[in-house]
Amino acid sequence: MMIHVTKKILPLIAVLALGAGCSTKTDDPLESYNRGMFAVNDAVDTVLIRPIAKGYRYITPDGVRSRIGNVSDNLYEPVSMINSFLQGDFTQGMTNFWRFAINTTVGLGGMHDVAAIAGLAPRREDFGQTLAVWGVGSGPYIVLPVFGPSNLRDLGGRVTDWFMDPVNYALRQDGTDWTLYGVRASQALVTRERLLDPIDDIYSSSLDPYASFKSIYEQRRAAEIKNLHSDKPAL
Repeated sequence: MMIHVTKKILPLIAVLALGAGCSTKTDDPLESYNRGMFAVNDAVDTVLIRPIAKGYRYITPDGVRSRIGNVSDNLYEPVSMINSFLQGDFTQGMTNFWRFAINTTVGLGGMHDVAAIAGLAPRREDFGQTLAVWGVGSGPYIVLPVFGPSNLRDLGGRVTDWFMDPVNYALRQDGTDWTLYGVRASQALVTRERLLDPIDDIYSSSLDPYASFKSIYEQRRAAEIKNLHSDKPAL
């Protein structure tokens, strides 16, 4: 299955890598489109996504949200493991492997981050970071529908991560995709609830929220690629 999928996505990776490599400047050639899509995303978030996230925070106790968040984070470990290996970082790849194994079993499905207590610190890796390690430029900044800030390289990374994530195939074993979509939607809700305060702070303090989101995204991604700690929200 994985070999078959890889053959399908390799041409896409090549095209995206070529396009990204042709544009590494920090300007914003797609600004007109980006600002329009930013406004659309803002409207959708205001009337739908943010209220759902606030409702989830209101009705769910802190302790329960923490456990759900831990489960959500645990499900990202396999794709982080694969990307760590692809980057040649075998130590981190094994850390991701043991984090997933320990937290899924001893940690009761990931509800408890037992691995962190054992000294295995979390670090998320994705294929956008892998491409950067391989020397692929970021390409132009792009605001994606619903998903928000990205760039050409990270867009290719998102698509590749989806196809090579073993969790996706495990969740499809019931013959349908409903379980998969439900789990991924829940993870998106967890992420949006975590970002309620940081995003509200940006809107309340920035004269140009679009420019602020762009700057924060680029700074955080630069830090993640270098495996540095960043205090910027994961937009």
